[in-house]
Amino acid sequence: MTLTTRLSLCLLLGYLSACTTVGPEYVQPESPLAPEWYQAERAGLTTTVEEQLRWWSRLNDPVLDQLVELAHKQNNSLKIAGLRVLESRAQLAIAVGNQYPQAQAVAGDATAVQASKSAANTAAGDLSFTQYNVGIGASWEIDFWGKFRRGIEATDAAYLASVAGYDQVMVLVTAQVCGTYLAIRTLEEQIRITSENIVLQQRSYDIVNVQFENGSTSELDVLQARTQLLSTRSSIPQLQTELYQAQHSMSILLGMAPADISDLLGTGTSIPKIPEETALTLPADLLRQRPDVRQAEYLAMAQNARVGLAQANLYPSFSLNGSLGLVAAGNTDTTRSGNSGLGQLFNTDSVTYAVGPSFVWPFLNYDRIRNSVRVQDARLQQALFAYKETALQAAREVEDAIVALEGARQQDGLLRDTVVAAKRSADVAQLRFNEGFADYQRVLSAQQALFAQQSRYVTNRSKVVSSYISLYLALGGGWQVRYETDLLDTETRKALTERTDWGDLIGTTETETGAINSGQVPR
Repeated sequence: MTLTTRLSLCLLLGYLSACTTVGPEYVQPESPLAPEWYQAERAGLTTTVEEQLRWWSRLNDPVLDQLVELAHKQNNSLKIAGLRVLESRAQLAIAVGNQYPQAQAVAGDATAVQASKSAANTAAGDLSFTQYNVGIGASWEIDFWGKFRRGIEATDAAYLASVAGYDQVMVLVTAQVCGTYLAIRTLEEQIRITSENIVLQQRSYDIVNVQFENGSTSELDVLQARTQLLSTRSSIPQLQTELYQAQHSMSILLGMAPADISDLLGTGTSIPKIPEETALTLPADLLRQRPDVRQAEYLAMAQNARVGLAQANLYPSFSLNGSLGLVAAGNTDTTRSGNSGLGQLFNTDSVTYAVGPSFVWPFLNYDRIRNSVRVQDARLQQALFAYKETALQAAREVEDAIVALEGARQQDGLLRDTVVAAKRSADVAQLRFNEGFADYQRVLSAQQALFAQQSRYVTNRSKVVSSYISLYLALGGGWQVRYETDLLDTETRKALTERTDWGDLIGTTETETGAINSGQVPR
């Protein structure tokens, strides 16, 4: 077979390899959700993607906006998620490289040989010589059955899943910052109303103590007033402890060591208020953009490609192998012959080459290979069910958040009126006691009721905002700011590039942002 014939056969195999891809083609699973949310329809609510983009800004709290922006830049979990995207980029680049000759190497050696004089067939010829070899070899397994293309599909889907994972971390971090900020403001409000009640109860205690000293009331009234006052005071240390712990949690979310972050939090800010009109209705297709739902679908897509990858092993693999080199040998004793062989290495007579196709067919391992295919297929079905379960859980979380938000908003007005009534009751009870028309037990009961209703009201105000946060967490809102966020911060980028040559995988901020948003990967 001539060299031309061999090359023609190789080109034919390469052409045929582009025509076959075994394994199932990916079919996007149908969403298990109804077109519209029934709770949202019942409430007559609507929403848009634009409203989800920076949903926390609708709370109109500049301090919160600053904290969220800081977390997006400094949160360590978000940085780790960004590095996972970078890792997936490198994995995808490896898969792409598998389409080309898988083995290429330049090699050389020099070997001194001393043959045995007593061995057979060594009566004549040189028994002592040095052989020199230098050459290049390559082996290319033709992607005849689409194995490497399926590998690219799998790693590409895994890359997109890592991007969705990054988005999910961004959603979670944003919600955690908002939730922790809400907890801080709620505790500050609880401390404020507790302090106000301490002042009120201290005033009542002073009055009843004076009356006791004047003999106009019993010691029991004094003891009860003191008991209530001390009980209320005792709640301050616990609230203060919880406030410090919440501040420490916020520090960690901001990528900082636990510390006093009063400078970041500012003063005089109360519990945020949600917008009067909250737009919430979502079609099922829009919820499909929730990061964890997208991630579950990409993982199913990757597993679908792995089924084809396993099926390709059922068929023979075809390869093209070739080498080109120089080989020469000479006497070890150059004084005898004057020929070391090294000088002849680069002569045209020293050229050697080998080229041709080969195949491998593991036909006796079919049971093992078929079971490997079955393993991958079972995992594919698991991934499809996992996607369905993720979508259903997403719908449940949205519905639960809507119900909680509507219930808390309805309760808010009732509790506000309750606090007004309780305050008036406490004022009247104190006045009647001072004028001698009621016993002190009425004052104690009224003050206890006031404190309890104020605490309930603050708790419910916090629950309204918490339900609002939970709703947008359930909707997966806020990941879209990824378009405005660097995948790697400057310090991380510098550390990576100083330690390792990342080539085009780590580019400028603009190229990275463009790549992650379009799903493109630098090669």
